[in-house]
Amino acid sequence: NGTERVRFVERYIHNRQQFVHFDSDVGHYVADTPLGEPDAKDWNSRTDLLEQRRAAVDTYCQHNYG
Repeated sequence: NGTERVRFVERYIHNRQQFVHFDSDVGHYVADTPLGEPDAKDWNSRTDLLEQRRAAVDTYCQHNYG
């Protein structure tokens, strides 16, 4: 009915273990393991990348629930 909360989640997995992810509800990358810490730190320092990921919920998700 279009009233559901929609979120964008991007996950990075290595050897079947998630090591870093982005969740639009959080708004930044989160390291899930020590392997993901350098990537999360780097990606979170890039404001252009964060803006793109935060907007992805509207680009990829919202139109499917309209």
